[in-house]
Amino acid sequence: MHNINEYIEHTLLKQDATKAELLKLFMEAKEHAFCGVCVNPCFVSLAKENLKDSGVKVVTVVGFPLGANCSEVKAYETQKAVKDGADEIDMVLNVSKMKDEDYEYVKSDIEAVRNACPNNILKVILETDLLTKDEIKKACEICIEAKADLVKTSTGFVKNGVGAKVEDVKIMYDIVSGHGLKVKASGGIRDAEKAKALVEAGASRLGTSSGVAILEGMRNI
Repeated sequence: MHNINEYIEHTLLKQDATKAELLKLFMEAKEHAFCGVCVNPCFVSLAKENLKDSGVKVVTVVGFPLGANCSEVKAYETQKAVKDGADEIDMVLNVSKMKDEDYEYVKSDIEAVRNACPNNILKVILETDLLTKDEIKKACEICIEAKADLVKTSTGFVKNGVGAKVEDVKIMYDIVSGHGLKVKASGGIRDAEKAKALVEAGASRLGTSSGVAILEGMRNI
């Protein structure tokens, strides 16, 4: 797997990220021709400016990390991110509503964001650490109905969470792949072996802050 760089969204979402750290992220993304960078909304314009004409996509998060913002707020956040230059939006599913089986709410929540970025790639973060296997399957079905482009495993912010699991990626891929959606694995992807296993399970994107280390590790596989 020599083109693993094309799967990687080089990610920096930590609460205390500095401008210097972000500039390093952008430099590394260009140097290694990563698919994209994923940053918090207030840094979208900085990312766009630094990645201009590089081919590296600017990805940002909406309703992050809890997914509990009102749908109108998620929609506005999305519009603002697109205006600032975001190419792709990673929104967090309303996990509370999912657990309560309020599927109409979950769907309309996704649709509110979809309508706010009709021409951009939309990924829905399911937060698989908090869902049962059946809930993961149902969430994927809702994402298909709401016309998302990808389903994503995790925010990486769940306390004691595992993040992306091969078995969950397989479940997600099996449900969405026949409907034109793809899978993004994220959370806890720190080495080449796990990255390779997730891609083999069906992930077409990998959200990770360890992109450079994964590339180096691939040379030894």
